[in-house]
Amino acid sequence: MASSSSPRKNNEHDVFLSFRGEDTRDNFTSHLYSALCQKSIATFIDNDLKRGDEISRSLLDTIEASSISIVIFSKRHASSGWCLDELLKILECKHKYGQIVIPVFYRVDPSHVRKRIGSFGDSISKLEERFPDKMQRWRSALTEVANLSGFNSHVIRPESKLIEEIVSEVLERLDDTFETENKLVGVDSRIEEILSLLSVGSTMDTCKLGIWGTGGIGKTTIAGRFLFGKRKEVWENAISKLEMVPQMEIQEA
Repeated sequence: MASSSSPRKNNEHDVFLSFRGEDTRDNFTSHLYSALCQKSIATFIDNDLKRGDEISRSLLDTIEASSISIVIFSKRHASSGWCLDELLKILECKHKYGQIVIPVFYRVDPSHVRKRIGSFGDSISKLEERFPDKMQRWRSALTEVANLSGFNSHVIRPESKLIEEIVSEVLERLDDTFETENKLVGVDSRIEEILSLLSVGSTMDTCKLGIWGTGGIGKTTIAGRFLFGKRKEVWENAISKLEMVPQMEIQEA
């Protein structure tokens, strides 16, 4: 449960994409990745085509440093020990840190993943001889994730609509996470004072706001959050655009 989760390290990514490369890398996953990035959602996609049997330490750290993991189940997903090890790490982060896990069933029946039957079940069975010590954990992980609320490509069509709904869900989850993790107690009245000082809605052409404080206390974060939007990527993008304007700079007081 989230209430008993341990504190997690600062997240470097909003979303981690877990997928079987040969099934979806050049189609569905690439389209989903593009759609997420277009909404300023910091998304990690592993483009390393050369994979061995052991998942890298850096990739495990990346999973741990993500707010949401999207697991894209496809027909040959369970034929990859790498993908299944990713799944174990994702569930570890779910249980330990409360990481959000969203399954996407891409051209595969959710019940086949849950029960490990059909061609999906055949795929994982072929790994039994090579990885007998991991089979039970892999099977349990598949069942657990397949029981979570997710998205089914057989139900949501066309593919563009499926991607649109996934992105919408991610945005909603990220906003909820931001509000939970960054609730500023007693700040509402101060924000009203700031808005009043700025004379928002008045006929003045220009307003200037100064925020003073020692370095590292989050002055830019506070200003960005309330002037540009809730999520970090939104205000970071807005500020970066200002910094690209000739002879204009963001000053630290």
